[in-house]
Amino acid sequence: MTAENRRILIIDDERPILLTLEALLGRHGYQPEVAANASTGMRLLQSKSPALVLLDLQLPDADGLQMLEQIKADCPDTQVIILSAHDSLNNAIESIKRGAFHFISKPYAPEELLSLVEKALEKQSLLRETIELRETTQRLKKRLAQAETRLAPVFKSKVMQQIDELISAMAPSEANVLITGESGVGKEVIANVIHSRSRRAEKAMVKLNCAAFPQAMIESELFGYVKGAFTGAMNDFRGMIAEAEGSTLFLDEISEMPAELQTRFLRVLQEREFRPLGSTKTLKADFRVVAATNRPVHQALAENRLRSDLYYRLNTFQIELPPLRERKEDIPPMVASFVKTFALQLGKPEPAISPEAFQKLLEYGWPGNVRELQNAIEYAVVLARQDQITVKELPAEVRLPVVLQKTERAAQQAQSPARSLNDMERNAILDALAQCHGNKKKAAELLGIQRPTLYNKMKRYAIQL
Repeated sequence: MTAENRRILIIDDERPILLTLEALLGRHGYQPEVAANASTGMRLLQSKSPALVLLDLQLPDADGLQMLEQIKADCPDTQVIILSAHDSLNNAIESIKRGAFHFISKPYAPEELLSLVEKALEKQSLLRETIELRETTQRLKKRLAQAETRLAPVFKSKVMQQIDELISAMAPSEANVLITGESGVGKEVIANVIHSRSRRAEKAMVKLNCAAFPQAMIESELFGYVKGAFTGAMNDFRGMIAEAEGSTLFLDEISEMPAELQTRFLRVLQEREFRPLGSTKTLKADFRVVAATNRPVHQALAENRLRSDLYYRLNTFQIELPPLRERKEDIPPMVASFVKTFALQLGKPEPAISPEAFQKLLEYGWPGNVRELQNAIEYAVVLARQDQITVKELPAEVRLPVVLQKTERAAQQAQSPARSLNDMERNAILDALAQCHGNKKKAAELLGIQRPTLYNKMKRYAIQL
């Protein structure tokens, strides 16, 4: 608990009580502030921002219940415990109705008061954490929206033009869609396009990444819950199915959804109704589902990560997005779009790309697909000087592979024809490891391969460090 969360304001016109409470709370590690009247109390409330107020109902310059209302109006997250010698049920009920955390009558046992103080501060801490989480979520949503804007789809290559035509034909329907492809190819971007061309485009698409939540939480995120449905369910939560009413529900990484939950979700698709956790009320489900997975479908089915019955329900239309290395015609327009976007964000002139740098971008394999290209261009635009992106502004993994290939070709020409390719590859790995002093990460970057690939090759050639 932070120091701010231990700050407590005591407002009472009886000096012995002020001194007693101040001493009691101070001994237990709290930071008490005292006020003998309402006006002083309100000044301290504004200047000290206490987490908790201990408030007497009988004050010389204000009515305690009215002051409670004022405190909750000015500082809604601040908890208030009412202290009063007038122990009446009406006072207690009215205090709670006006926002008090609890009502305790004088005289009171110190243990009882300290227990209430601890519980009130726990609630205040949870409220602050919730606010911070909401603010963080909003910031992430803004960043996500910006990223989606930067990842606007490009339909230059023939295969992407065919996908564009398919989207135009099926988007206005209510048909379910399954989008497949490697990580980073832009599955969520295509889902956005489908939604934007659908009859549900007036409402925002609702998104749930099944891999982003612990399995125990996915069900509650999807179906929602009522207050008290489980430990920690302090309030009702609508859930993604309810949020997607009249819109599109995008389920990313659908193969990461637990199998038993896939069965329950399949029933929702079949019956078009659902029941939140802990509720006895059945609600109508009105949404269109677009799902995505980066696992090959046959693999997900074979490993029982994706139930076949759910797959066939989702697979009315399947869009398989090819990796970027198989549609390099899309790279130039993507690069132009990314350069323009990042230059605008940084407030700098849009840099040109040198022919050598552009050649590197075209020759690189892009194992991270569109997301990796986006990151590489952002890196280059940040480092660009004199309004130009040259080879040296590109990330190491992009600029080194071709150099390595030329070095290997020269080595091959200098070696005996009888020398095997395996020998040359093994020596290239040994040379790279030697240059990088055994640092496998740097050696992999020098070779232009991923670290797992380097480890596999080292195992294959019995290279040990």
